[in-house]
Amino acid sequence: MRNFREHLLPTQSTIREALIKLQDLAKDAILFVVDKDDKLLGSLTDGDIRRGLINGVEVSCIVNKIIQPNPKFIRKGEKNLEKIIEYREGNYRILPVLDNDNTVVNVINFRLIRSYLPVDAVIMAGGKGTRLRPLTENTPKPLLKVGDKPIMEHNLDRLALYGIDDFWISVKYLGEQIEDYFGDGNNKSINLRYVWEDKPLGTIGAVSTINNFTHDYVLLTNSDLLTNLDYEHFFLDFKKTDADLAVVTIPYQVNIPYAVLETSNGHVVNFKEKPTYTYYSNGGIYLIKKSALDYLPKDDFFNATDLMEKLIEEGKKVVSYPLSGYWLDIGKHEDFEKAQRDLQQIKF
Repeated sequence: MRNFREHLLPTQSTIREALIKLQDLAKDAILFVVDKDDKLLGSLTDGDIRRGLINGVEVSCIVNKIIQPNPKFIRKGEKNLEKIIEYREGNYRILPVLDNDNTVVNVINFRLIRSYLPVDAVIMAGGKGTRLRPLTENTPKPLLKVGDKPIMEHNLDRLALYGIDDFWISVKYLGEQIEDYFGDGNNKSINLRYVWEDKPLGTIGAVSTINNFTHDYVLLTNSDLLTNLDYEHFFLDFKKTDADLAVVTIPYQVNIPYAVLETSNGHVVNFKEKPTYTYYSNGGIYLIKKSALDYLPKDDFFNATDLMEKLIEEGKKVVSYPLSGYWLDIGKHEDFEKAQRDLQQIKF
């Protein structure tokens, strides 16, 4: 993925210099002119330069003479996802992302990503993967390869595809290998930080040690999942329900091969002939309002299901998001083998 700084042009640059950068950007040819502190001043395209030249501006002149002073932009942490979708559907393909000081902190390209979700993502990657031994004796489970890349890299890339660029990875067992492999995320144009568990903290306990989330929403996911979940739809549904926590659930159907009787005081009041019941299991992916994380005990063992129970006890809203797409928990050898097969047929 292109480094966003390739789209930035210092304010004192000449039109000739701008032309060279636009040529390098090829089909992504748009520049955002910034001052010495990277604050946005305007945008510049081939069309702007062409109009300037027609009007007699020389290529040796500085670009400030021909820039568009009020370009569209996205504010970092923008909660109004509908506004971002409107830009995308209106064919605003490449947009700068500004912080509260109007400094350009990113440039997003809807040719390369599908959305830009205002979410911090936490990936839980500290488990030992004991059921996958001997594969995990010297390699942490998140780094076991499915196809040509590790399980966790499939998750990272899928989340980044929806514009999530602030990541936290909770590590413990052989965590040094994970940190060495992914680094700070710069090669993927994301910001990646690590949370080390000095002791086992369950499936969400490590989140209590993070005090500087960028956004008001946190997505928590296990590192050993393979899914084609539409994270934008998940987020929109979460906002629509005004939930404090949403959990992705996996539907399972149970077919009863006999008639099932409904009784009351020994009397048959109804029966269903060979009914099918649908149950929903925990898919290990959660969207959480940052304020709901206040219910986590500090630096103590706590599971995500414990948080769900606590929120329900406190009268908070916990909702289910039934997944209609693909989902696989790679916990056992047969799951790992299935993942290799499924990857050949399913688009992630």
